[in-house]
Amino acid sequence: MDIQEYISSGILELYVYGALTEPESREVTEALKEYPEIRKEVEEIEKALISLSSAAAPSYDPEALLASIKRKMGGEKTETPVKRLEPQEKTHWTAYIGWAACLLAIVGLFFMIGDNNSLREQLNSEQARNAQMEQQIADARENADKAEELLAVLRNKEITRISLEGQTAAPGAYASVYWNKKENKAYIDAKDLPEPPRGKVYQVWSLKLNPLTPTSIGLLDEFDQDDNKIFQLDNANESEAFGITLEPEGGSDAPTMEQLYVLGAVAATP
Repeated sequence: MDIQEYISSGILELYVYGALTEPESREVTEALKEYPEIRKEVEEIEKALISLSSAAAPSYDPEALLASIKRKMGGEKTETPVKRLEPQEKTHWTAYIGWAACLLAIVGLFFMIGDNNSLREQLNSEQARNAQMEQQIADARENADKAEELLAVLRNKEITRISLEGQTAAPGAYASVYWNKKENKAYIDAKDLPEPPRGKVYQVWSLKLNPLTPTSIGLLDEFDQDDNKIFQLDNANESEAFGITLEPEGGSDAPTMEQLYVLGAVAATP
């Protein structure tokens, strides 16, 4: 910590006047414990305010007056009167100068507090805008990276495309599988599948046809949150067909044939 910069920032004055937020006040309290220079500065500020209040109103108890000022600046109401001291001598004209200086200091303090709160609000608002912009930029980059990756997948000569047509459960549904048999990867284009109901999930099956043997290769999780609706799954099977069923959340050990949405066979290699 740059102690001199911290002292000159004005935060210690606001701490003495009780004008900081609770987290900021805790931060200053911790700094007081760790740095004797900061603790000494706070003590000097408190002494200066007591001296100023004493000069401004010598017929009042300066300690009580300081407490009263701090309560009022913190927005608290109090019925406890400030204790008046017995007059020792006639007030000198310099006391009026002190009173004027005290008024100026208090007015300046209110402006400082107002500016501090305004700056804090502007900073929070600006930080929120920056965070939102950074997220938008990150999303745009991620989408660009995904688009580039998908183009590379589609243009790969090792890719086999399998069309999955709608079945009885969803005649209008459609999906595509881009299968890279060499890399054991299957890319599922599920853009034309309806959004699954709450508590349900799409499950993708690799099928052997004779005899019919289904093997799950994964779930299309977070379907509603994926804008591209492109899902990458591992598939090391000797697939002869692919199907997608609607299953309870978490998936099933075997496909629910009544909920078979799309199905397509892998074209025979000539």
